[in-house]
Amino acid sequence: MGEFVKVASTSQIPPGKGMTVQAGGKKIAVFNVGGIFHAIDDTCLHRGGPLGQGALSGSVVTCPWHGWQWDVTTGQSKANPAAKVGRYPVKVEGSDVKVQL
Repeated sequence: MGEFVKVASTSQIPPGKGMTVQAGGKKIAVFNVGGIFHAIDDTCLHRGGPLGQGALSGSVVTCPWHGWQWDVTTGQSKANPAAKVGRYPVKVEGSDVKVQL
């Protein structure tokens, strides 16, 4: 596995929110689910919508373009569990949110 790279500070992503970051040439969506951070590919498999800009409800993000829903803890589609977006390991060190690339 690759190295952990700082992508945000914990204060930038409050609970129930997400954001898109760039790391290692990739667009990654990082979410705060009740104080636990999760990272998935930012691109929705449907039409390429930016998942980091979607609304988060519990652990499910809704793509802002066409409403497809993804579980940010597993990367699985809520409509079709066989469809998955990539996931990245996340760790928090102090106030740094780091994603493993």
